[in-house]
Order: sequence, then structure tokens, then C-alpha cells
Amino acid sequence: MKLVGNNIYLRHLEVTDAEDFLSYEVRNREFFKPFTYIKDESFYTLEAQQDRIKSYKEKCDNDLYYGFGIFLKETDAFIGFTMLAEVLRGDLQSCFVGYSLDEHQNGKGYTTEAAKLVVEYAFNELKLHRIEAGVMPHNIGSIRVLEKAGFHKEGIAKKNVRINGKWEDHQMLAIINENE
Repeated sequence: MKLVGNNIYLRHLEVTDAEDFLSYEVRNREFFKPFTYIKDESFYTLEAQQDRIKSYKEKCDNDLYYGFGIFLKETDAFIGFTMLAEVLRGDLQSCFVGYSLDEHQNGKGYTTEAAKLVVEYAFNELKLHRIEAGVMPHNIGSIRVLEKAGFHKEGIAKKNVRINGKWEDHQMLAIINENE
């Protein structure tokens, strides 16, 4: 399955993508460091990335998590990752969105395009009602991505996520499926 935009497309990763995923993580290690949890050295191995992709597939099969590689349409180059995580059903019908993009591809609109595609998928295919996101307040670029994708600010979650070993506040944003 492909979700196709103007400049990029999204698709579920396969184990055969593990080398590209590993290269992406290694290449962007320092760039991602201020925005993510501390990753053990074992994370930066081919086996770990293969296991990661297998885990994503298992969670997808159980309607818990949907991970997508972000690829350039023109070259099929792997440039990022986006996901719908913590899918809840029943009376909630919600999830969290997250994403990352190669440092050298930032500022070109690809993350906004990916966010719009994944929101459309969540609402139209998964029939979710609400998607949430949390962003460190100083990460203005990421907040802009979400706002361009239709998200609205809801407030600050104090010391919400441990980033790089420290509990950090997060600006909470959400988008509602008005058709559900």
C-alpha cells in the first residue's frame, strides 16, 4: 500500500528496508539527539532495525501502530519516517502521530506533506476520530508542520516525555475527524 502525495509517498517498511533505515538513523544520529530518547548502541545495528520493522508489522497487524517510510517520488530515496502510534479503539478512536525527516531534507515541505497523508489515512481508512501530537515548545518547525496539517494547540503537558535523559514539557496539539 502506498499513500502518494505531490513530492513524496508513504509505505509500510519491509525488512528489506532495514539497511536504509539503519543508514538514515546513523546519518541523523546527532541531528535527532535533542528530540528523542537515549538510544543504546545496539539500536544502531542492522539486526535492531530488522527487529524494529518486524515489531512495527506485528503491531500493525494488531491495529495498534502504523509506521510508514517517507520516500521521494522522484528517486524512491528513503528520507524519513512517520507513524500513528498508541491506536485506541472503542469510545476513544484515537492515536498519536510522530515523524522524523533526514536533516538534509528539512524545510522542503516533505514532513507537512507526510503529516497530511497520514492524517487522511487515519481518518478515511482507520476511521479514527482524534489524532494527538506532542512537541517540545522550542521545536517551532515541528509545531508549524502540525498546524499546516490542520492540528490545533491544546496546551502544555508538563514534564511529559523523557528526551535525551531529561523530562521535557510538550506542546500538545490535536486534530479531530469532523466526519466521524
